[in-house]
Amino acid sequence: MSLYFIDGQFTKQDEVKISIDDRGYYFGDGVYEVIKVYDGELFTADEHIERLFASAEKIQLTIPYDRAGVMGIARRLIVDNELVNGHIYMQVTRGASPRQHHFPTPTVPAILTAYTMTGERPLAAMEKGVAVKSVEDIRWLRCDIKSLNLLGSVLAKEEAKAGGYEEAILHRDGTVTEGSSTNMFGIKDGIVRTHPVTNLILEGITRQVVLQICDELNIPVEEKPFTLEEAFEMDEMFYTSTTAEVMPIARVDDKIIDDGLRGALTKKIQDAFATKIPLLNKEGRV
Repeated sequence: MSLYFIDGQFTKQDEVKISIDDRGYYFGDGVYEVIKVYDGELFTADEHIERLFASAEKIQLTIPYDRAGVMGIARRLIVDNELVNGHIYMQVTRGASPRQHHFPTPTVPAILTAYTMTGERPLAAMEKGVAVKSVEDIRWLRCDIKSLNLLGSVLAKEEAKAGGYEEAILHRDGTVTEGSSTNMFGIKDGIVRTHPVTNLILEGITRQVVLQICDELNIPVEEKPFTLEEAFEMDEMFYTSTTAEVMPIARVDDKIIDDGLRGALTKKIQDAFATKIPLLNKEGRV
């Protein structure tokens, strides 16, 4: 039986209780993070926790623990649940209060929930590549906040999945922003392109690692928007996320990217990413 953390207590999964008045349930009034675990070790946890606090600050939400406290909760969940490979999900809501749109008056305690999930690296897909479907980006204008308001992303992901695609590539009036739960990258003439950090995208932690890798390998990068039409003409494409790592894109809609195979530069970035995670020592490169 898995151990969860909720509202200040570690408890078994079948004993978890969530109030009907939790504002996360009513309004999606909260923020969240997903932290990867490789071989029992947290990966880029400081960056994820820092982003959790940054998102909370943007919606005027006070997390009831400091950063060390959140880290301690994550580490105990790994140990007690004997997690080897997978991730930790964390969310903070504004707390339980009778339904009203404005913030509770007086303020009620925020509620932190956390639990673990198992999951292996998607090695087969990372070698073969996946197909993505273009979907109009109809989300709100604060995509830089990792909030619980994910209906726009859910609808985009469902449209992609229903068509047999792995992910949605979102665009606003033809300009690619990001994926439904990922950051998008294109490669043209040896230059890596990706949307700059604005309110229109979430600054992904894996995105940050990839940009660091490009700097280390002297791979030129342009944080500059590109259009859907330009995406069709890319030499290589990939997307990044905590769970997908660096995922090659073989096809956008019905357009094969180059020859439909994982590109050499994408693989170079994948291999460099793998050297940064502890699991490499047991599993090797892809």
